[in-house]
Amino acid sequence: MSHNVRILSLNLAEDLAKELRRIDSDRADHDNVANIVDHYVVNLDTVRRSTAHILADTLTAYCGEALLHRQVSSATLTHTGLMLCGTRKQFSQSLHALREQGLHCDNIPAEIEAALNFYEHGPQQPPKLHDHRLTPVFASLGKRTLLMGILNLTPDSFSDGGAYADEGAAVAHAMQMIEDGASIIDVGGESTRPGSDPVDAEEEMRRILPVIRRLASESNTAISIDTYKACVARAALDAGACIVNDISGATFDPEMPALIAEKRCPAILMHILGTPKNMQQNPTYYDLMGELSHYLRARVRAVVEAGADERLLLIDPGFGFGKTPEHNIEILRRLRELRSLGRPIVVGTSRKSTIGKLLGDLPPEERLEGTAATVAISIANGADIVRVHDVREMARVVRVTDAIVRGAGVPIP
Repeated sequence: MSHNVRILSLNLAEDLAKELRRIDSDRADHDNVANIVDHYVVNLDTVRRSTAHILADTLTAYCGEALLHRQVSSATLTHTGLMLCGTRKQFSQSLHALREQGLHCDNIPAEIEAALNFYEHGPQQPPKLHDHRLTPVFASLGKRTLLMGILNLTPDSFSDGGAYADEGAAVAHAMQMIEDGASIIDVGGESTRPGSDPVDAEEEMRRILPVIRRLASESNTAISIDTYKACVARAALDAGACIVNDISGATFDPEMPALIAEKRCPAILMHILGTPKNMQQNPTYYDLMGELSHYLRARVRAVVEAGADERLLLIDPGFGFGKTPEHNIEILRRLRELRSLGRPIVVGTSRKSTIGKLLGDLPPEERLEGTAATVAISIANGADIVRVHDVREMARVVRVTDAIVRGAGVPIP
């Protein structure tokens, strides 16, 4: 007699609840039914040796597992890396025990609890938004994936350089992207392709400001300014942009954090290794995802310390910015780890060279299907916004992927 033994793939809490109802389980209506199958691996860097032992012993007391550095018993090792593995229930029990015992653990239990909550539920709600164009953007985060349409006003961008240098053509293309489903139009006046040289601020503003003014007056769609220069960002915001998209994570211009705080505008902080001129000259990481996480967390903290509201900050792992194809693929595969930071995730893979290499060195104009694959994977692994050239086609990819990944949250007409 066959018992039809199978391992269930239950990526959504709704799927597990359905299975529990099917067998008439008394846990079918439990709020956290997913916890009975979810195991988490929590990584901590440079924990004090004594604290590591406390954390490990407490979790293992509740049948979780802990992995410590092999030299943790050495008196010369004062700090260590640590990985903790357990179900959500085991983590909840052990973290509660640590709080009850009042053991000094450098605030780590609170950090673990916050990371788990962010990983499961996403970022906290944004503050009240005074720009009506931003309200639908932030209201949709976590419910559906948003499309950011790329509008390059440069003669030398890697994919469509020069195609929209004319103001009329640029505005027409932006309006078409809005019609095709873009929730944000990302306007850029300087190419940041690998090996590119900087453009002076005056030229950058000459390219972008007329287009931003027209888009702000002719549409109700959010406009982001793709720049790392504070003076350009200020001019663009004054002209009608409402989001800053900084490839440097607000590091290239020391005035950028203060500007973001002053303007109280959303900002996308991206990871980059080096500068566009040299970023692809042998980029090397010891711990790719750990270094990305550390950098993005530090940049969010720096901008908040300048006076910005953390709830308005988004993060971008910087696909292709100081990364090899292998790095880029690993980022997409492990993208969900960045949810632990508690900020919405923006991903820009559109037509990038990694896609071309995977497809046998295809040129940018032939990377549509490859881009579609990366967009779908990005959404499945936690992306909130995808930055794309081909809005109409990617809107279809997003709709289907959202229906699969978000389940009942996306009704089928």
